[in-house]
Amino acid sequence: MSSTIIIDYGMGNLRSVQKAFEHIGEHAKISSDMSEIASAERLILPGVGAFRDAIAALRHADLTGVICDHIAADRPFLGICLGMQLLLDVSMEDGEHAGLGVIPGTVQRFELPPGYKIPHMGWNQLNCDNQPQQGLFRELGPEPWFYFVHSYHVVPADTSWIAATTDYCHPFVSVVARNNVMATQFHPEKSQGCGLQLLKNFISMTAHATTHS
Repeated sequence: MSSTIIIDYGMGNLRSVQKAFEHIGEHAKISSDMSEIASAERLILPGVGAFRDAIAALRHADLTGVICDHIAADRPFLGICLGMQLLLDVSMEDGEHAGLGVIPGTVQRFELPPGYKIPHMGWNQLNCDNQPQQGLFRELGPEPWFYFVHSYHVVPADTSWIAATTDYCHPFVSVVARNNVMATQFHPEKSQGCGLQLLKNFISMTAHATTHS
């Protein structure tokens, strides 16, 4: 069984994420199988689309519990784009919808002056010059470029979760990280060299992970 599982819940560009892992030499299996997800060493939760549809799909597949159990067991987890937003308590997209509750806080729509387009789409830089160039940020430099597509952003209630921000009129949270949980608002699988390096860093820093039954 693969030690790295990309969760298939019907939303997200799963094959693109899988190909990015293949490019760095990591076998990552796309799976919706409960037993495979439950026993994975690492879980990847991508996501594209609406928060309401995504959390409903996870609940319909009975995957919310297994994801939270994986995180509570201190096993490595990486959320990508919508997969990051799903970690928060609640999203304000098209109403108010409860998330996984891993990270206290909300998901809010950009409120921007005229001249700034929503969604925020394209290449932008991380502000991570206050981070040591190790762990998730190893060999990325102080202001690496990544590819974004999103209209909503996370607002953690506990600022210790914030690992990096990005400026779009004003700073917003683009990376969260604490212990075994890491997540990005951008798409590393679409971010060329910097994205591949970040995925490589995630695999490298979680290489000690062991499978739990």
